[in-house]
Amino acid sequence: MNNLLNKKILLIICGGISAYKSLELIRSFKKKGAQIKTILTNSAKQFVTPLSVTSLSQEKVYDDLFSLENESKMDHISLSRWSDVILVAPATANTIAKLSSGSSDDLASTVMLASDKNIFLAPAMNVRMWEHRSTKENITKLKNYGFSLIGPEVGDMACGEFGEGKMSEPEKIIEKIEDYFVSLSKNKKFKALVTAGPTREYIDPVRFITNKSSGKQGYELAKSLSKKGFQTTLISGPTNLEVEKNINFIEVETADQMFKETQKNLPADVAIFSAAVADFKVQKQQTEKIKKEDYLNLGLEKNIDILNYISNHNSLRPKLVIGFAAETIDLENNSKKKLIDKNCDWIIANDVSNKSIGFNSDFNEVTIFYKNKNMKEEKLSLKRKSEISDEIVDRVLDQLN
Repeated sequence: MNNLLNKKILLIICGGISAYKSLELIRSFKKKGAQIKTILTNSAKQFVTPLSVTSLSQEKVYDDLFSLENESKMDHISLSRWSDVILVAPATANTIAKLSSGSSDDLASTVMLASDKNIFLAPAMNVRMWEHRSTKENITKLKNYGFSLIGPEVGDMACGEFGEGKMSEPEKIIEKIEDYFVSLSKNKKFKALVTAGPTREYIDPVRFITNKSSGKQGYELAKSLSKKGFQTTLISGPTNLEVEKNINFIEVETADQMFKETQKNLPADVAIFSAAVADFKVQKQQTEKIKKEDYLNLGLEKNIDILNYISNHNSLRPKLVIGFAAETIDLENNSKKKLIDKNCDWIIANDVSNKSIGFNSDFNEVTIFYKNKNMKEEKLSLKRKSEISDEIVDRVLDQLN
């Protein structure tokens, strides 16, 4: 089976000795039926010519951010939207540094900054450059941003030195890109549901009970699932967050609305309940704004426990049910109790008493408690929520497969 047939690959070639390998990449991608467009950085043109690239790709070469002809078509947007995947080969130390700082001073970096696609980097540089602390920090940042690395390899270098930093051979790069598309295709059979954000329980038309949840972790989980090929539905309470276009997004306000939409969108293979659903609602919501001088008695009653209902419902229960636990004390015991009481497969717990992580933060540190492993726990140390989400989804795939 040809996994690259009709796939759209945007190849960005940076300036380095390894740039000559990009010509073999183009030739091999074309042989496998892929569509390929290329961007050459200014320094790349010192190693390969636009003529050689375009003769192999049979497409025009893009290289100028400020071309009147190109930018009338908004190439930095259209190229990133056209592609199924972006490959940077070779990815030089300079390009890696620019990407890690969010710089966009040429067409290549602008396209990547504007992209909503998966970006693969094939680093190529001298061993000392690769081992330099600044490069290592830049690579860590890019991984946190969702970039994927292919290589580098250990070997002899054009400068005469030996070590890690050599660009991977074209056949290995192509194999990694093929594996990516195979994984996407395989995972499309899976359906995922994620709940996120807070709920609002109205007292009157202008006042409501809510909580501090920002929804960031849930949105990142939905993004990670979608990126891995899942058919993903995100049911969210009110937030100001952007949603990936491939995600089926349903916005709700109250716990009752979230419960009804959750039922509508099941069954699923995996359901991740990361929403901070209000435990209580007002028994009788006032139709007019309550005046300050009026006597106020809220008269609270319990909301339905969505997680508990779904995890104990035979016809609706997904294969994998994951709940979240935001704790301030005794995280381990409270999480294990919730795992049993709610009949979840996993509980993902975090300590929200730590103000630097959790609510409203871009960072998190969580512990996963597994029911099918005798409540064995696994800690995911402090990282960006995007990276935490990728690690969680990798574990979801391991279990579903």
